[in-house]
Amino acid sequence: MSEEIRKLKPADVWENFYAITQIPRPSKHEGRITAFMVEFGKKLGLETTSDKVGNVLIRKPATPGYEDRKIVVLQAHLDMVPQKNSDKKHDFLTDPIDAYIDGDWVRARGTTLGADNGMGVAAAMGVLASKTLKHGPIEALFTIDEETGMTGAVNLAPDFLKGRILLNMDSETEGELYVGCAGGIDATITIPYELENTPADYKALEIEVKGLKGGHSGMDIVLGRGNSIMLLMRLLVESEELGVRIAKASGGGMRNAIPREASATVVVPTKNFDALQTKLKEIIANIKAELAGADPDVTINVAGAQLPTQCLTEKSHLALTRSVYSCPNGVIRMSDSVPGLVETSSNFATLKMEEKHFTGLCLLRSSVETAKMALTTQMAAVFKMVGGNAVFTGPYPGWKPNMESPILKTMQTVYKNKFGVEAKIMAIHAGLECGLIGGIYQGMDMISFGPTILSPHSPDERVNIETVSLFWDFLTEVLANSPK
Repeated sequence: MSEEIRKLKPADVWENFYAITQIPRPSKHEGRITAFMVEFGKKLGLETTSDKVGNVLIRKPATPGYEDRKIVVLQAHLDMVPQKNSDKKHDFLTDPIDAYIDGDWVRARGTTLGADNGMGVAAAMGVLASKTLKHGPIEALFTIDEETGMTGAVNLAPDFLKGRILLNMDSETEGELYVGCAGGIDATITIPYELENTPADYKALEIEVKGLKGGHSGMDIVLGRGNSIMLLMRLLVESEELGVRIAKASGGGMRNAIPREASATVVVPTKNFDALQTKLKEIIANIKAELAGADPDVTINVAGAQLPTQCLTEKSHLALTRSVYSCPNGVIRMSDSVPGLVETSSNFATLKMEEKHFTGLCLLRSSVETAKMALTTQMAAVFKMVGGNAVFTGPYPGWKPNMESPILKTMQTVYKNKFGVEAKIMAIHAGLECGLIGGIYQGMDMISFGPTILSPHSPDERVNIETVSLFWDFLTEVLANSPK
């Protein structure tokens, strides 16, 4: 069914996007897509190189008459977030994405689509392959591992690029030009636990949270959607007086996605079994009412389960549930300078039970560096109180807006002339590679833009077909009017 998207217009973009969907490319596993891009560039007879980490650079000369234009770098990342519904059988390491047309949108069956950032990759490929577009010299930079650490951008050599104008095609609302983004840092949390034999006079329940929208932990964090891990912890903290204990628990999938599913097997004294079920029903009703607008399809199932042989000690259970539930999560502060923009946030993304400890992953974001670091201190303090710890790695800088940017002024003029309306100038509460690239290449003039993509990082991800045409038309017109 996915081949039907090849018939969409502009073919320059959709043919390439289809080709990308057929190549597995989850973060940290970009070998095949990197090889594909190298072969793509060489088949076109263009100068093509790949660096030590797998970033690919393809250079295309200016079309005749445009040799006096400045080099423009077209930049997109090759990897995609591998998220799927629990009932979907799909191996992101081997299976192609099954994309299909759904009215005005293209989406995938039960998985992420990879329009983030496949649309940017496909558009750059279209420019490289075109024999009719007018443009100055082009450098197309395809980075790896943007979604799980930006290690491609981090490891760019200072002499890899020649251009000093960069068009990052990784934003997700057509008609908006992004001039700044948040910085971020990863937190790896460990919480030790001890087990004991489950008493004979206990019963077990399975609790399953699902049906949440999830989404991008930066751009969607302001929407107030449910976090499955936090909802699971709420159920357990609010019912702890009944003696409930975890036997096993897990949730989430990717550090940069709001977790959609979580589950736990719990045990409780038989005398409190009915009271626990009644209490959980009450809490579930409250949760569903609270999320009726932001996450109306949330489902929390509670069912009897086989009694496990072991469970957490009371001390370990309380340490885990109370510390995770107390961890800063969601929007921490809104921006004072940009109305409606999140300044600082945190997403408790995954929870995994390992031998002797639970592991959690969080992604902290802020456009204010000191606020980001203050949040790390607060988070570390929470877990120190229960004998756990939080280790912070992979920091990346934000991107400070430059409202005097020459390429911004060019793009504003082109957009107004082409579409008759002003493009919106925006900053984004998400991590774009622009911050890192700008740190390596001082003086790089950067703008981020793209077609409209909804619910990235979730199986509800979809790209609007009409905006892909608008995005392509705008891109090609900007290249035709690029600065000398």
